[in-house]
This record gives sequence, structure tokens and C-alpha cells, in this order.
Amino acid sequence: MGFFDKLTGTQRPPDGVPAVPGEEMRAALLGLNGPQAAFVVRYGGGERCDLLAEWRLTEPAWQQIFVRSQISHAVRIRMRLDRQAHEVRALEEQWELSRVGTPTRLQVTSAYTRGPSRTVSRQWTIGRGADGRVEATETFRFDSARLREPLRATVLESGWTWRPVVFGKL
Repeated sequence: MGFFDKLTGTQRPPDGVPAVPGEEMRAALLGLNGPQAAFVVRYGGGERCDLLAEWRLTEPAWQQIFVRSQISHAVRIRMRLDRQAHEVRALEEQWELSRVGTPTRLQVTSAYTRGPSRTVSRQWTIGRGADGRVEATETFRFDSARLREPLRATVLESGWTWRPVVFGKL
């Protein structure tokens, strides 16, 4: 791994893992969808990419979870599959979020950034433990890496390279 690969976060599959064909790679990434996943992976036709992964911010079942999480950024990952090089080029984009209205809902503001980032939100409850001493108990945790990590793991397990795009085109 070169210096620039470390700088950008490029990861290569372990030695000996054969690369699957492009359609299997696409199917594996789309296979991450499910009712328990807080994100959706879909075709990126209108977004100038092959696949797009994003949080389910607008879906009613997930909206209150995201509001409660106190997240401040919406994240989406646009992916382009390079079938000849067996690599997935990934562009991570973020927008700032604000909370509006009653009941509270999330609204995207105009602040935009690109490149890998991580947002972690935790909520704690202070109370007395069984021994009567004051203790903090984590009651809620949200980590934005839960979007990137399953995508990257699927790519690497399929024998492809995960190449984040920091500069230039996807």
C-alpha cells in the first residue's frame, strides 16, 4: 500500500481472495438492503454513479430514530464499479442537517462537504446502580460508520478494492 492509498483510505482485499464478476459485486452491495438496515443501497442512475447508499432519513419508520440521534450531517456514498480494475470508487458526501417543525423533522441545509467523515452520537442516563453508587448507562448510540463499514466489508470480501475518492471525479 502506497502513501497516497493510506492518505485516501484505499483498502485492498486480502491476498488469495478471487475477484467476483461485476454483476455479482453489484448484487452483493444491493443485497445489503433490508428492513433492519438504517440505510438503503439503490441504483444511482440520476446521480452519475452505478450505486448510491444513503441513510433512510425520510422514511417514517426511521425518521424518529435519526431525529433522536442528534446527528448533524446526512451522508450518502456514491459508488462507481470499475469492472476491469476490480475496484469500487466511493465518493462520500455530507450535508448539514437542522431540526424544524412540530413534530420535529430533519431538513437539509446548504452546507456541503465531500470526503470520508465520522459522526458519533451517544446518549447517557445517570442513575444509581445496584450498589447504590451513581453510574452512567448508555441508552442510545448512533455511528455514521455504520453506513460505510458494511459497504467496504462487502467489497473487500468480494475480492475488489475499496477506493475512496477525495479529489477529482468519481
